[in-house]
Amino acid sequence: MFKKVPLLRALKHDQWVRPYLRHYRKTLILAITIGVITFVCGAGLMFSAGFLISKSATRPENILLVYVPIVLTRAFGIARPAFRYLERIISHNWVLKMTSRLRQKLYDTLEHDATSFNSKYQLGDILGLLSDDIHHIQNLYLRTMFPMFVSWGLYAIIVIALGILSPLMGLWMLVVFGLMIFAIPLWSVLVNGARQSYEKEVKDSLYVNLTDNVLGVADWVLAGRSDSYLQLHNNNEKQYLATEQAMHKFERFRDFLVQMMVLLVVVSLIIWGAGRFGGQPGGAANWIAAFVLAVFPLIDAIAPLPAAAQETNVYTDSLIRLNNLDQPASTSGELPAVNAPYQLTVKNLHYTYPSTTREVLRGINLTIKPGEKLAILGRSGAGKSTLAALLRGDRVPTSGTVTLNGVDTDRFNDRIADYISVINQQPYLFNTTIANNIRLGNEEASDDQIWDVLRRVGLEKMVKDLPNGIETKVDEAGLRFSGGERHRLSLARILLKDTPIVLLDEPTVGLDPITEQEVIDTIFAQLAGKTLIWITHHLQGIDQVDQVIFIEDGQIAMHGTPSELWNNNQRYQELKKADQGL
Repeated sequence: MFKKVPLLRALKHDQWVRPYLRHYRKTLILAITIGVITFVCGAGLMFSAGFLISKSATRPENILLVYVPIVLTRAFGIARPAFRYLERIISHNWVLKMTSRLRQKLYDTLEHDATSFNSKYQLGDILGLLSDDIHHIQNLYLRTMFPMFVSWGLYAIIVIALGILSPLMGLWMLVVFGLMIFAIPLWSVLVNGARQSYEKEVKDSLYVNLTDNVLGVADWVLAGRSDSYLQLHNNNEKQYLATEQAMHKFERFRDFLVQMMVLLVVVSLIIWGAGRFGGQPGGAANWIAAFVLAVFPLIDAIAPLPAAAQETNVYTDSLIRLNNLDQPASTSGELPAVNAPYQLTVKNLHYTYPSTTREVLRGINLTIKPGEKLAILGRSGAGKSTLAALLRGDRVPTSGTVTLNGVDTDRFNDRIADYISVINQQPYLFNTTIANNIRLGNEEASDDQIWDVLRRVGLEKMVKDLPNGIETKVDEAGLRFSGGERHRLSLARILLKDTPIVLLDEPTVGLDPITEQEVIDTIFAQLAGKTLIWITHHLQGIDQVDQVIFIEDGQIAMHGTPSELWNNNQRYQELKKADQGL
């Protein structure tokens, strides 16, 4: 049965929760001990008060029979909040220490192997890990594990104390409290756990369908199928509500059952107290009141356990995701020397995005020689940008290799920027000066160097005409400049960086044909002698490259020089004619 509990399976090989239980075990034991003492003080307060109230209603044979309970009531009344406050300080201090270590471990994992992590997890998973998962683990300690340990300590005290007074009563409490502490929480996890998982699936599906249908509601209406749209949404919503209602129904029944068991404990103590102390003149009522009232503070510690145990189903996904993270040793300083000339080699490359089954790239083989200019063509979604990310080491191949002078590019991490620069589709300019934006390529660059690269990209005159020259603010996102000017400023950064390989990821998207050709000519002229990898979806300026490959369905469908493909490949001829409007 315990193998069916997801959290127990996750904890079996856990490297995120269990190590900190051991590392901070002394503080944890102290917090649990004080937690147990807090509830014992609460029970002692009610026990003393119950005995005192009942005893005070009769004439005491000795003043000590009333005075001692008065002193105990005061002592327990002061001790209970004091220990409660101390327990909160210790337990929360322990949790904060633990979660700070967890966050440090998570950030170290991200830093050590960012490219591998990015290849295994989508952005939503990354945000979930950073925002929710550590918070869930913290709640796992505070709301489930800590109350569970405290209840176990109280359970032992209850059974032993009553067992000393009456072995039969101790055995009965062993069974009844055992059901409340172990059986009902486990039952809650097994029954409502499956419902919680299904509810999450239905809710995710509801959000996806709702978003999709709302964005496309105009098409539903134009197609005359608005009723179908509403029916689809209503069906999804009914599934979700039905699951939620089933969960609430179970929770109400479970809570009712717990209350009935509390009533059973109270009735059992009344019957037992009457029999055990009934022979004492006027004593039965005193002890019955004392034992019955002592139960209620203990129930406050035990009754929430089923609901807390049920929450473990929410925490399990977080625990599994954290434990699935790899934390390889940093490769900083361990890379073999990589010296010019630089050659990129792709061998039998396959890549599948995380959480999908479709291969984006299948069996790519490619060699990019030093100083060579390569154009990568293909339709949108063919895998061009994915190949670029793999070439730069931003992603890890599912299988196969991408190497720079024999070293896997994903091993370089941040150091890859010393070898490969990128000009993106939409170069971003920060809301600071032109000089600061260009110095992203080399923060030590002098003003003379900045003016030199501006001259090389054809922006020197334009910048000189600005009010403050290179100290002019570019405005938010560079809105002061046109698309072509933003691309030239991005090229200026690359010239300052002076890397041997430059990756052009569709750098002329959105430009008019004349500006596009000017930008292409400037890029090729200023980056002469460097290795260029040009990703594009059409063929303007294609004759300036040395190699052309065309990716289709994740594979290389065409490969050759521009002249070879023009002379021998009919499909290339058709593509080029279509691109030129012929």
